Amino acid sequence: MESKFILGGRIKIKFVLLLLLLIVSYLFPDGGITRGPNIGEIYFIGPVTSNDYGIYHSTNFGETISCMDSIVNASAITADLTPGGLYYVTTGEQLYYSEDYGQQGSWEFRNAGIYQWITSGRNEGELYNAIVSHSVDYGMSFIPHQYNGFTGNLFDVEIDNEPDIGYAFIYKSSVADSQYLYISYDNFDNLELNHMFNFHWSDFTDITRGTEYGEIYLCNKTTNSLLYRDNLNSLWQEKNRFTCPNLPIKSIVGGRQPGELYMLVRYIQSMSYIKHVYIYHSLDYGETFEIYHPISIGPDPHYADFEAAPTAGSAPLIVQFTDLSGGDPNWIIDWLWDFDNDGVIDSYEQHPDYTYQDTGYYSVKLQILTGGGIGDESIAYREDYIHVTAGSSTKNDVVEDIDIQLSNYPNPFNPFTSIEFSIQNNSDLELIIYNIKGQKIKTLAQNEFSKGQHSIIWNGCDKDDKSLSSGIYYFKLIVNGKIGAVKKCLLLK
Repeated sequence: MESKFILGGRIKIKFVLLLLLLIVSYLFPDGGITRGPNIGEIYFIGPVTSNDYGIYHSTNFGETISCMDSIVNASAITADLTPGGLYYVTTGEQLYYSEDYGQQGSWEFRNAGIYQWITSGRNEGELYNAIVSHSVDYGMSFIPHQYNGFTGNLFDVEIDNEPDIGYAFIYKSSVADSQYLYISYDNFDNLELNHMFNFHWSDFTDITRGTEYGEIYLCNKTTNSLLYRDNLNSLWQEKNRFTCPNLPIKSIVGGRQPGELYMLVRYIQSMSYIKHVYIYHSLDYGETFEIYHPISIGPDPHYADFEAAPTAGSAPLIVQFTDLSGGDPNWIIDWLWDFDNDGVIDSYEQHPDYTYQDTGYYSVKLQILTGGGIGDESIAYREDYIHVTAGSSTKNDVVEDIDIQLSNYPNPFNPFTSIEFSIQNNSDLELIIYNIKGQKIKTLAQNEFSKGQHSIIWNGCDKDDKSLSSGIYYFKLIVNGKIGAVKKCLLLK
């Protein structure tokens, strides 16, 4: 947006950033992570015992950390290329600089009117204030930019490893289904559209540079998808999707080595009673991660997670879902399952089963509610997780005239349980036990049974008569080559 002012007979053009500051981001900062000048060196904002935000430093990729300042009011941080140099910005747009790795008491005030989108680490003393200005003297003074071509609202800013090149990630609230990556070749005096993404305008998105010219990582923190591009002309690749469990990714930053990426994952739950930080470290462009857990305050965090067995087969397909959510299960007050991602809750059980009647790919979502009214929740989502194909007339019809009753006494059992079922006619039966991965453990029966009630005892052993570990197991009854039923029980030693 542009407005003109006439001062002393001269025309002065002033550009105004529309909604540049997201008020929610300032009131509740997501935190941040920044690379230091050395390999393995990072700083990040994380919780402390008495406060939700402190500054931490690590020299071994996040495996171990030191708390540098436990009382700092930092909305964002970025490290200088100078060893020990660290900047932070307050929610009140005040810039501070430390020459001593962010040690409490080492901060010096440098400037005011500095936005939360600060980035550095390319040259010593060089600091960028969003796309508005930059400093070459450690934030003492700033050189203004023109940012011609900028329209919209800012989500994130990054500079390239090459001089004068920078990126701005932008959304426009009037365009619901798009976000935009702009590039500048002249220190943000001029910006041009580089790529348009099919993201909803409200999706929170981070960008960070790699080690090469034009190399960018992008994380949509709403869909939890990680994208990567190795140069300005290459196609974007999805490297990972962190939806099951659905990680609370707060920030990403590229490292000092080729293919290196850090993710800051932070849980603050139950009115700050639970505080945990995980550092995800990758050396293969975000495809796999080494996970460090440097901060653990309170009980384990709660997160939704699940798996199913089987995940593919012919219709009608009976699928057993197993809740693998983290944290104390006594704190979970509800499990909300949506087996086909249509927005309708299909089950409130912890370990439900579901029969898919129609062919196709199905996405599954589990939402857990925790905290006894505190309101914490977590969602796990697996896209196109269940694949149902067409069935044959002899192998895949569900038997209509069978009633299988899993007695489950005792339940949980150790080591014996009784399985009871009744059939209407003389039939060939198979009774098979599977583990939670869908692997066959043992065939309990495979012969002809007369009509009526039957009972089979399982002793909690596999086909080699070895005792199995505690866990959930599944029974599948096949009658005359057709699926009769699938049930579950719990072996607990």
